[in-house]
Amino acid sequence: MLSVCAVLIIFLLLKMREDKTRNRKGTKNGNVIKNPETHSHQSGDEVKATALQKDVGLISGICLIVGTMIGSGIFISPKSVLLNTGAVGPCLCVWAASGVLATLGALCYAELGTMITKSGGEYPYLMEAFGPIPAFLYSWTSVVVLKPSSFAIISLSFAEYSAAPFYPGCSPPTIIIKCLAAASILLIVTVNSISVKLASYVQNFFTGAKLIIIFVIIGAGIVLLAQGNTQHLSNAFEESKTSFGAIGLAFYNGLWAYDGWNQLNFITEELKNPCRNLPLAIIIGIPLVTVCYILVNIAYFTVMSPTELLQSQAVAVTFGDRVLYPVSWIVPLFVVFSTFGAANGTCFTAGRLIYVAGREGHMIKILSYISVRRFTPSPAIIFNGILSIIYIIPADINTLINYFSFAGWGFYGVTVLALIVMRFTRKDLERPVKVPIFIPVIVVVLSFYLLLAPIIDKPEWEYLYCTAFILSGLVVYLLFVHLEFSWTRKVMGPITMHLQMLMEVVPTEEQQ
Repeated sequence: MLSVCAVLIIFLLLKMREDKTRNRKGTKNGNVIKNPETHSHQSGDEVKATALQKDVGLISGICLIVGTMIGSGIFISPKSVLLNTGAVGPCLCVWAASGVLATLGALCYAELGTMITKSGGEYPYLMEAFGPIPAFLYSWTSVVVLKPSSFAIISLSFAEYSAAPFYPGCSPPTIIIKCLAAASILLIVTVNSISVKLASYVQNFFTGAKLIIIFVIIGAGIVLLAQGNTQHLSNAFEESKTSFGAIGLAFYNGLWAYDGWNQLNFITEELKNPCRNLPLAIIIGIPLVTVCYILVNIAYFTVMSPTELLQSQAVAVTFGDRVLYPVSWIVPLFVVFSTFGAANGTCFTAGRLIYVAGREGHMIKILSYISVRRFTPSPAIIFNGILSIIYIIPADINTLINYFSFAGWGFYGVTVLALIVMRFTRKDLERPVKVPIFIPVIVVVLSFYLLLAPIIDKPEWEYLYCTAFILSGLVVYLLFVHLEFSWTRKVMGPITMHLQMLMEVVPTEEQQ
């Protein structure tokens, strides 16, 4: 925890010093902001429009994909896939197939992202293909529940592993974990509000850190395999499960570890040369994660039997204790780095979804404004951070996200269906990347299979509650978007004005 804070404090100090120097130079040259309503920011001889800047390059894009996909799951609990497959062989096949499916889905998103070069992930694609109502239901579910609760869960994982060394032999107090999680959220929100480049540097650093421990585990596994530790990998398909529900749940849990493959589509407007870098980052990033996941799982099985792996609370920590002693402490340390990097990536992309939804009038307008000094969607980022801190308060947020997360692949399926629909309805759109039609068809079919598998295997009322919540967005849309009562404008007008002056934010030029 201290090392993470130290690194970020250094970043913040350097960035603040750089900004102060630039502002002093701008003042000397007479280039100061005299009227924020001009919606431009001048620095030296450079004039920038008040809009999101293209500051994310190829390396940062790859790091965003890899850093968001690799969170705490592969280190803590890969046992869910094994539990539903029953054997090592099918378990490894599910990890590989999940990576293939994530890659196919990402290729479909690459076509969508280069065809409709707007930030916000699924939101602009649903808007273009099906109109405002499906897009609003997606933003309603994601903004209110999925994005902030995911941010909260990752932050809680970060806090738990950060506090663990200070409480040897027992679990850290709940209040300590929640306070650390809230502090990490505030720190990440601050970084992302200050600068896109700073957030990218932080993401690149922590992605590099998590890849180091991944390669350490893989390297140790290769050495153990060379020494003949293959007893748990022989007869790998004995006692496997083949039921419809079990295989579906295995894929469901495997794909949860791959979640984040679509993150780059949330920041398309800030990506340099998106027609080149978006598909290239996907082609490099997701197969890299897939290979890492398979090799890490093989490494686990070189020292643990399937039964031992199922009994482990944190698989990577158990692996480190058996193989890396006396330096096994590096595993929980790098899990801290990994979860912090995943939380940063989640915050980075969630803010863009909220920003785009506000720009389309599906959220309050202040959420679509950006900083006149930093060129970041700071109101949207701060709003997401506030919701995430609220979601930390309940005793067990995992229960909430487990029942809402199944809707994720439902939205993925509908979004890829939008790609198929626009092949016929929007033939006029330029498609720098065009995937064969059978790929989106496969993704749509598998998406709806994954949506229905957990319900068929174990139907519960919570899935009905989740569906009811999503559909309740229709009432919200009717009252506050379609009808747009006059009293809402009277109430929100003064609030928006005061928040705009407080945060020094303005609408983008395209909103004028």
